[in-house]
Amino acid sequence: MRSLLAAATISLAFTLFLTPLFIRLFERIGWGQVIRTPDDATNPSHHAKRGTPTMGGLIFIAGSIVGYTVGTLTGGAPPTISGLLVIWMMVGLGAVGFIDDFMKVRQQRSLGLSGWRKIVGQVIVALPFAIVALNFPNDVGETPASPYISFFRDIPMLSFMALGAVIGWLLYLAWVSFLSVAWSNATNLTDGLDGLATGAGIFTVSAYSLITFWQFQQRCTSDSLVAAYQSACYDTRDPMDLTIVAASFVGALVGFLWWNAPKAKIFMGDVGSMAIGGVIVAMSVLSRTEVLSVIVAGIFIIGPGSVILQRYYFKATGGKRLFLMSPFHHHLEMRGWPEITIVVRMWIIAGMLAVSGVGLFYVAWLAAL
Repeated sequence: MRSLLAAATISLAFTLFLTPLFIRLFERIGWGQVIRTPDDATNPSHHAKRGTPTMGGLIFIAGSIVGYTVGTLTGGAPPTISGLLVIWMMVGLGAVGFIDDFMKVRQQRSLGLSGWRKIVGQVIVALPFAIVALNFPNDVGETPASPYISFFRDIPMLSFMALGAVIGWLLYLAWVSFLSVAWSNATNLTDGLDGLATGAGIFTVSAYSLITFWQFQQRCTSDSLVAAYQSACYDTRDPMDLTIVAASFVGALVGFLWWNAPKAKIFMGDVGSMAIGGVIVAMSVLSRTEVLSVIVAGIFIIGPGSVILQRYYFKATGGKRLFLMSPFHHHLEMRGWPEITIVVRMWIIAGMLAVSGVGLFYVAWLAAL
């Protein structure tokens, strides 16, 4: 518990008190937000955001690493491979977003990395994560990830290796790559209003910290676990370390939200939104709840879902639009909703989905007794 409190407190203090210094630094070196021309035309209010410091995701990435490091040292236990894998995905996908942001700022255009180059970068980050996660077993043979598709825990009938080692590995790598591309782009699309992705990330990753903490309490290797509960135990390799890294990330996001809430003094940029996606991917894979993440992180599906619906509806109807603008939060803007109203209500939805995911996880544990 000391490690959790230390990780969350240090990362919170880092972003809360040091963000103003980073804001001044980013202003000095010219890291200002570039607004797309279509947004200027259809959302005049967005024009005022031009020049606001961006790439603030670097701040909460750094804060998370500092908080996690202090938390593990405080608890007297070194970082585990599971915690380091979460850091890898956060930093790696954040780096892809940073390249995209930097290209936009340097060229003063809204076009950074092309779609396919962005996907290639995301896959390059995901593949080492996937390979390492299926190796490095602990003393009882548990690896950080498993070769199964998982819901509340591994689904025995959905094993990639049932098709043989070679095909199994290829399918497993494709699965993790798909999750990485999907979640990092989903969080990126959700980051369109001040504080929206930050607040949603707080609810989502907080839910995962609860899930992994419960897995720690009910781990199969626990000597204190009552015999009657052995049928419902979890094989997660390092659940406590996953909880610590999640707590440090949540603390960093809370501190950053102070400066990112409407009206934002700094934007997270693609570096921040993709870092959030990286943490969601890593936490879902390493806690073996990939399918459950669709509920826990469901708020991040609304944006890309609306974009997909808009595109197919446009093609099917010969040019008609289902939404006034996509993603969906921009549609609400066009309907006249104030930005703060959209953000707060989306936070409420994020909270309800996160709580629902945790509730279903607990119900599944009860059913397994």
